[in-house]
Amino acid sequence: MFFQQFYLPSLGHASYLVADEQSGQALVFDPRRDVEPYLEAARENGLRITHAADSHGHNDYLSGLTEITVHTGAQVWGAASAGLGYPHQPLQDSQVIELGDVGIEVLHTPGHTPEHLSLLIYDRAMSADEPALLLSGGALLVGDLARPDLLGGGEKARQAAQTFCETIQTKLLPLPDHVQVYPTHVAGSLCGGNIGSRLSTTIGYERRTNPVLAEVDSKDDFVRECIRMDNLPAVPPYWRRMRTRNLRGVEPLGVPAEPPALTADKFEHHRGSGAAVLDTRAPEAFGGGHIPSALNVGLGTAFATWAGTVLPDQARVALVLDRPEDLWEATWQLLRIGYPPPVGWLRGGMTAWRTAAKPVKTTPQITVNDLKVRLERGEVDLLDVRQPGEWAGGNAPGAIRITGAELPDRLDEVPDTKPVAVVCGSGYRSSVAASLLAAHRDLPVLNVLGGMTAWKAADHPTEIPPDKDQ
Repeated sequence: MFFQQFYLPSLGHASYLVADEQSGQALVFDPRRDVEPYLEAARENGLRITHAADSHGHNDYLSGLTEITVHTGAQVWGAASAGLGYPHQPLQDSQVIELGDVGIEVLHTPGHTPEHLSLLIYDRAMSADEPALLLSGGALLVGDLARPDLLGGGEKARQAAQTFCETIQTKLLPLPDHVQVYPTHVAGSLCGGNIGSRLSTTIGYERRTNPVLAEVDSKDDFVRECIRMDNLPAVPPYWRRMRTRNLRGVEPLGVPAEPPALTADKFEHHRGSGAAVLDTRAPEAFGGGHIPSALNVGLGTAFATWAGTVLPDQARVALVLDRPEDLWEATWQLLRIGYPPPVGWLRGGMTAWRTAAKPVKTTPQITVNDLKVRLERGEVDLLDVRQPGEWAGGNAPGAIRITGAELPDRLDEVPDTKPVAVVCGSGYRSSVAASLLAAHRDLPVLNVLGGMTAWKAADHPTEIPPDKDQ
């Protein structure tokens, strides 16, 4: 049996290629939208991608199923209960499919989503009856379970968590300890509250160490642990759009056109006609000088999450890059979460913009020591954009909490009587939030360098919220 994992840190996403080496038949599981890595791996190993499947309708990225079928003609599998809008072979619980010496047992594992499937893989060449590994999707993660609260309010989340408890008890815990577990949601994903850093685990290890599974004998405790809101990160606005598109069937991407290099004048024309300026430089560079109303999302592992937070649906994007070679990294990260290719990028960067005498704005960067003095003098309001779990660990006295994911819908709640200092854990998310505030509100904003990590390192005072749900 051939097996390969593909890890995408920017989405906390893992996908898989499983194949029978004798016949060359291969399955791609939970593919991302840019499918060339799967095609290349199959090509290098003399395999044919004959099948493809998603574990569930994803909220965090656009599926690559359509692209796989366009490139390979592979047959698509899908849960019979999912109501999928694209051609597929419906799979039933306990169904067994043989690809040569690779046996694939379908497990309906609802909880994260109602239609969720996991695939139990047998290497028949080694053992006909002992399963080798589980492609668990979001049914079981490293040290965690995927969140059950994405498809509705509190009551739906409780019902989903109750279903999840039954899934764990009847489908997963009965599996042998030796079975290796390969989830789709891994380190970096917001689909769990405490996902471990390893990219795989085993049933036995999770049985002994996973804190959520420790509550499985008590359904009430398990449900409470599953839907603890202080433990779950706020989700980006773009997640509202992904699942519907995935269940309907993602439109073919084809070969994206090369986003053109734009002169300062051409760039300004696109900006004036409604294109969103997305500045992918580091917060310090952005703060020192940027195009007015530009949004700062530094290119890195969190880029897709925060671009999808601050950009409107289907936004036309004009990029400011550190280096021309960053163009396709930024472009693919946008395509994976449903945005069209950028209309172009600023040739020569901010140097070209400044030397063309175009307008420039700055965002003051302040240290935590400066912040402490300004707070004591009552000169600034402090906006904390960290996740609920971070807030529960301590905040600066008097801070206002609005998570970065919620900020686009709550901009009007930010007070405007004083300058607003924005803080996160280190300074990255706060720069994103500060740029969003400056673009939509007429108020002075400052970015706090080093964030609450630096604040605590300086031994400045913190408050612990009286209730973890605050």
